[in-house]
Amino acid sequence: MPSNKEKYIETFVNALSIEKKNFKDDIKYNEIPEWDSIGHMTLISALEEQYKISFDTDDIVDFSSFQKGIEILKKYKVEI
Repeated sequence: MPSNKEKYIETFVNALSIEKKNFKDDIKYNEIPEWDSIGHMTLISALEEQYKISFDTDDIVDFSSFQKGIEILKKYKVEI
């Protein structure tokens, strides 16, 4: 069974339609063309579905990088 980190990476790769081999864990919002405002909402929606949570607006706005997302998910009792 995949770990939470593996699921988190998979969600990023799938939601942003990037190749897994091109994924880096220092990825940041707007740093790659795929992670624009539309990609961001797709990612947020996919993470909410994956972890059965609902982000509040401030967290959606603050979700600016892969690493920041790990911090935000901790607030929702999701350990990566």
